[in-house]
Amino acid sequence: MKMFLSDNNSGVHPKIIEAMVKANEEHVFPYGNDVYTKKAELKFKELFGENIDVYFVLNGTAANVIGLSAALRSYESIICTDSAHINGDECGAVEKFTGSKLLQVPNSNGKISIDDIEKMLKLKGNYHRTQPKMISISQCSEFGTVYTVEEIKEISKFAHENDLYLHVDGSRISNAAVSLNTNLKEMITEAGVDILSFGGTKNGLMFGEAILILNPNISEDLKYIRKQGMQLISKMRYISAQFIEYLENDLYYKNAKQANDMASLLENELKNIKQIKITYPVQSNMVFMKIPKDVIKYIENKYEFYTIDENEGLIRIVTSFDTTEKDIENFVNDIKLGLKI
Repeated sequence: MKMFLSDNNSGVHPKIIEAMVKANEEHVFPYGNDVYTKKAELKFKELFGENIDVYFVLNGTAANVIGLSAALRSYESIICTDSAHINGDECGAVEKFTGSKLLQVPNSNGKISIDDIEKMLKLKGNYHRTQPKMISISQCSEFGTVYTVEEIKEISKFAHENDLYLHVDGSRISNAAVSLNTNLKEMITEAGVDILSFGGTKNGLMFGEAILILNPNISEDLKYIRKQGMQLISKMRYISAQFIEYLENDLYYKNAKQANDMASLLENELKNIKQIKITYPVQSNMVFMKIPKDVIKYIENKYEFYTIDENEGLIRIVTSFDTTEKDIENFVNDIKLGLKI
């Protein structure tokens, strides 16, 4: 059964499996001192620019926590939306390990606004309050919306003018690049981002994420923080080998494009059905919609998806790199059966 619950439910791309098997053929140095890790780092530099540092970790929470820890003192705080993954879905990991407070502001279609960020800056200089030092945005947002390159540049410019850093939680960063029809360097490096959590697990990898430090003032202590944070993997090559295959042949882009295309197809198939309302712009691989409650009961016997609010009939559908047109056709047909149309 294909699931629409999350792109975490999808498997591993066959080429990634092949890359890991190949990396298993010989002995190499541990802890990232191997040829695979060096090559993976070079691949990231080809895409993002030479003046970056790359650190591999096991998962997205680790990428966020370790990256943010490198830039913050415990009395400094992070401005993010109320819907941010670091705020709602990481079990307080950022606050526990950084010691920093999250300052949440209301989201607008999943995004943060400079006006709301600016309100938090009134705390600066007040020694009774935590000091804002970081802005964190999700690209794509938790509602599948995407910041434009210009929006990221504006937030970055505002951050640096006010002695703040900009962090991007990029668990679906490849989907954002496809959505904007842009490259990663333009969207991140040239836009002025300081720290990027680069995700791959949701897009065909088995495990492993990367912390990209684009601001040299942040990187000096990260290797120690990663070790303290239990994220210095001894057999690092099994993460690195995945990223070589993922980046070398544009697999990250191809996988994300398939997922995005299937979400667009689903939107197009449903948008003219009057009983269904698409609630957020479909800009990546997530579709949020309101459907009759009895239809939810009907289709949940055949599919896994996330029901956000049963009373409102609000559900989330997430497509993956291995979602096919036939999967979408079957799902839409079952919705129509549930609606008796």
